[in-house]
Amino acid sequence: MNYPDSVRFLYSLGNEVKSAKLGLERTRTALDALGRPQLRCPIVHVAGTNGKGSTSAMIESALRAHGVRTGLFTSPHLAEPTERIRIQGAPVSAERFAQAFDRVHAAVGRLLDSGAIDLHTTYFETVTAMAFLIFAQEKVDRVVLEVGLGGRLDATNVVQPELCVVTPVDFDHEAYLGRSLEAIAGEKAGILKPGVPAVFARQRPEAERVLSSRAEALECQITRTSDWTLRDLSLDRDGSSFRLSGERELHIRCPLAGEHQVENATTAAAALVRLGLPTSAIERGIAAARWPGRLERVSGNPEILLDGAHNPAGARALAAYIDRFYSGRPVRLIYGAMRDKAIAEMSGILFPRAREVILTAPRQARAFDPATMREFADHPSVRVAPDIDAALAWVRDAAPEDVVIVTGSLFLVAEARALLV
Repeated sequence: MNYPDSVRFLYSLGNEVKSAKLGLERTRTALDALGRPQLRCPIVHVAGTNGKGSTSAMIESALRAHGVRTGLFTSPHLAEPTERIRIQGAPVSAERFAQAFDRVHAAVGRLLDSGAIDLHTTYFETVTAMAFLIFAQEKVDRVVLEVGLGGRLDATNVVQPELCVVTPVDFDHEAYLGRSLEAIAGEKAGILKPGVPAVFARQRPEAERVLSSRAEALECQITRTSDWTLRDLSLDRDGSSFRLSGERELHIRCPLAGEHQVENATTAAAALVRLGLPTSAIERGIAAARWPGRLERVSGNPEILLDGAHNPAGARALAAYIDRFYSGRPVRLIYGAMRDKAIAEMSGILFPRAREVILTAPRQARAFDPATMREFADHPSVRVAPDIDAALAWVRDAAPEDVVIVTGSLFLVAEARALLV
């Protein structure tokens, strides 16, 4: 198939969250048929609720700064599925994506014909297999692999990593991962492997107990970011700088905005020290990291920020950023979310910080109807826009002191970014 056809087929498999079939047997069987490409590259496996994408991006950037030929697998994408599979920081070409799809799809077809598997691999399972295939073909030196959903039964959890990393665990996807923080942490802890070292970000006590217990049972050597001392922290609208003291002395400049990124950068730095990278590569690599759609400033007049805060933890991080840098300025919030998200909790965090709320919806079947959302939106100034185009048109008259923030869903952020960048 060509690239558009391969993407259409992947989308026909259904939404990658709603159609998720947690379990590893189908993925393992498909990868066995492809020659087990997931075992050909050293892997850093990254799980967590929030921050795993940006932490993965910082780890990969520093590896590349050290001259390592890298592969990076992340999800979801913003504009094109090719963004999920990166070689040396760049998305694979549409042609390469389609070629990998053809190989995986053909192998899966043969397995279906023989009765070796019961159903076609899901969207996420298929793209995961494609990524392993491309990384093996490219002979990358190291792969940074972000978990898609959970960890224990996620399609990425078919690897034997050299290092496991767990970013902060919080509530999200409770229908799949459990209703308690302990249950969710148990799923994240499922990426830990016997004797494989692990790096843990600072966690809530309930999550820390679960992660530590699992690591102890598997005899994993743990590095905790809480063991590092942070000094001279300076935050601005575009990132942070600080010093870390632990196994090394590091001076970190993090170009990703938001106080929550300090912990993510610390986690990345601790992982890189564990991998044995020199201090200069760690510092240069983190400083060069990019992670679009997360507190990303895309316009200065009016000032427009994009932030894919799609769960309560993300909403709290965005609220803290607004409080720190925009408490004295009128905020115009463009908000749209998926039906399976904690909308009441997230809107309760964000809406009080806005002078005006514009409710809209991304072009997705799972999007929450903005007119319905308006019925329970507790805010004195709420408007409903049919789509992001109309929402952005309404803020073109923003005053110089206004700040416009598009948030609630990465799908909405992607649509806004396509119009603005």
